[in-house]
Amino acid sequence: MRKLTLIAAASALAIGGAGIAVAQHRAGGHHAGGFEQADADGDGQITLAEAKAKSAERFAKMDANADGAITKADREARQAQRFAEADTNGDGELTPAEMTAAHEAREAMRAERRSQRQASRQVKMFETLDTDGSGGLSQAEMEAGKALRAEARDERGGEARGERRGRGGAERMGRRGGSERGMRMLRRADTNKDEAVSREEFDAMVEARFARVDTDGSGTITQAERDAAKDRRGGRRGPPRGERSTGAGS
Repeated sequence: MRKLTLIAAASALAIGGAGIAVAQHRAGGHHAGGFEQADADGDGQITLAEAKAKSAERFAKMDANADGAITKADREARQAQRFAEADTNGDGELTPAEMTAAHEAREAMRAERRSQRQASRQVKMFETLDTDGSGGLSQAEMEAGKALRAEARDERGGEARGERRGRGGAERMGRRGGSERGMRMLRRADTNKDEAVSREEFDAMVEARFARVDTDGSGTITQAERDAAKDRRGGRRGPPRGERSTGAGS
């Protein structure tokens, strides 16, 4: 069976792992303002403390040599680690089967994380609805839950959701360049231009991003503010390439 060389396989692995790379490069996850996964208590709102706690976890993962700064050496170390994990027979090359297995392992990890977040949200919602603390939900409490969900849907706005669905194809195309965008984000965080992002610089980036999403300045990011941030980012991407104007003479 034809094998991929070390360099070619490493490039393909980096592309295949772009979702993980972007999640690590962003301050709080690859979503509106990077804070979707920061909702530790599952109450649907994100505080700055939650955002910084999640970003601290990501900084620790990105700082592979634990020297207190994110550098090119850390990125290279993470790439080498991902390659070694995929190279299950340790021969320095990846077969198509090994690359497929690595991809499936990443997808399984993402699915598990999604399931854990969903379970956390369900537990939080149950505790919110069980107003009498009986350990079960009465019909009245169930009806109250329906009303809360309807209110949340209205707050997000059906029109905005429709626009996001319409942009789905373009956004998926945009995510192919996500790793490069993550690198640009880190370069912006490197305010003293020493080619290393310190913990202080990383925290400053998180706080600035939080402030941009927290448009009412309440110190808490709501679901509506996250949705609005998604809409703003989608608008900056512009229309799909095939729909862009080529000028008056086209």
